[in-house]
Amino acid sequence: MKPHERVAEIKSKAELIAFVRALEADLRAKPDTWENVTLDQYLSALANWLEDSDGYYQNQGRAPPTTLSWKDVADMLIAAKTYE
Repeated sequence: MKPHERVAEIKSKAELIAFVRALEADLRAKPDTWENVTLDQYLSALANWLEDSDGYYQNQGRAPPTTLSWKDVADMLIAAKTYE
């Protein structure tokens, strides 16, 4: 299963840890599918996505979270893979 397909299934800390490890493996195996391959690019994209995240949730028909779930953290991490 591709990392972005796993996000919806994350409900626990252990599942988030497995997801982060899958992201790492995905980056190592297919860096050409990542827009942000260096740590500084990735962290910048993560910050940018967080600034714009209300629109993401609204486009999904969801209210922006007021508290974060493990899934919400995974949403942020996968978004930073390609967000500019």
